Amino acid sequence: MKSVEEVLSGYFGRGDLIAALEAIQKEFGYLSSDHMRVVEQKLGVPLVDIHGVATFYSAFRLTPAGRHKIKLCMGTACHVKGSNTLKTYLEEKLKIKEGQVTEDGRFSLEYVNCIGACAKAPAMMIDGQVFGQLNQKKIEEVLEGFE
Repeated sequence: MKSVEEVLSGYFGRGDLIAALEAIQKEFGYLSSDHMRVVEQKLGVPLVDIHGVATFYSAFRLTPAGRHKIKLCMGTACHVKGSNTLKTYLEEKLKIKEGQVTEDGRFSLEYVNCIGACAKAPAMMIDGQVFGQLNQKKIEEVLEGFE
């Protein structure tokens, strides 16, 4: 794994801020306060501005994600087919809320507007793999397949 300084070696100034944060997140999986302090030093952007950008864009994580990232679709088609019930089920089964990580670090949970699998509603993605026509039993089977 590279150091934050190595990741930032090709980035300079405020104009590179978003790209620099994306590069750090790609390398480390999230943006810690220590990462942001290094960005402040290297790019010369005030920490308050860095934090503002990192919290404004939902693509940035400020906490580590689980080994497997669950994205439950809450779009119209999935909502009509019961994604709200599945949301409650996942929260109870995993004992976490959105943005949190399971105690064992196995899963993190996120709700998204659409994953582009409307024909398979209700659907979710885990690590980019789509699972559709979900119910509680199918979710349990899917989760068992992830270490």
